[in-house]
Amino acid sequence: MFDADRVSAVTFDSYSTLVDVDSVEQALADRVDDPTPVSRLWRARSLEYTLVANHVDAYQPFYEMNRDALTYALDVHDVDVSEAERDDILATYHELDVFEDVRESIERLHDAGYPCHVVSNGNPEMLDSMVEHAGIGDLLDGVVSAHEVETFKPAAELYEYAAEQVGEPTEELTHVSALWLDVQGATHAGLQGVWLNRENGPWEPFDGEPTLEVPSIRAFADRLLGG
Repeated sequence: MFDADRVSAVTFDSYSTLVDVDSVEQALADRVDDPTPVSRLWRARSLEYTLVANHVDAYQPFYEMNRDALTYALDVHDVDVSEAERDDILATYHELDVFEDVRESIERLHDAGYPCHVVSNGNPEMLDSMVEHAGIGDLLDGVVSAHEVETFKPAAELYEYAAEQVGEPTEELTHVSALWLDVQGATHAGLQGVWLNRENGPWEPFDGEPTLEVPSIRAFADRLLGG
């Protein structure tokens, strides 16, 4: 059960939580007849690569993981693009669409005295552009990248490291994410894990429930602030 009284700071995932990874379909649509399956495979493989990397010591920055995943997705769907075109598609990750409730909700938390941080698999350059594009740099107290520990989610090491950077114990942090494995990783590490279920989908049928489920970041802010 979610306990607002023990929240000293809030951390947010980035991709699919603050910015919409599905917006890459526009860049794909200029080169692919049916961009949706390519986009979905790209995203799935990108996450799968990070999970495998944690176990076989094959770390590389997330941007490079994303590049490899895009290459694979294009190859599977027999899409022939030049290296320059592939890089143009990949570059859309620097300017993904921002969900409409992001700035308003984080501003409410910030103004209420809750330090807000981003904790992401993205490497620092990706996160710098994401924060700038989202227009939330003035509201954040910090950004933590998996690159700093060369370990991806859902490894406990990343959340524990994030807690050190935030300066609060894990049990006083609440992590908000649209990614189920991120929520599970956070709760496993001792944080309260909030599942941002924008798509109104089912929760994964193993390893317990999220601490809290919300349809939007606005709804999370309402719950934390008692509005």
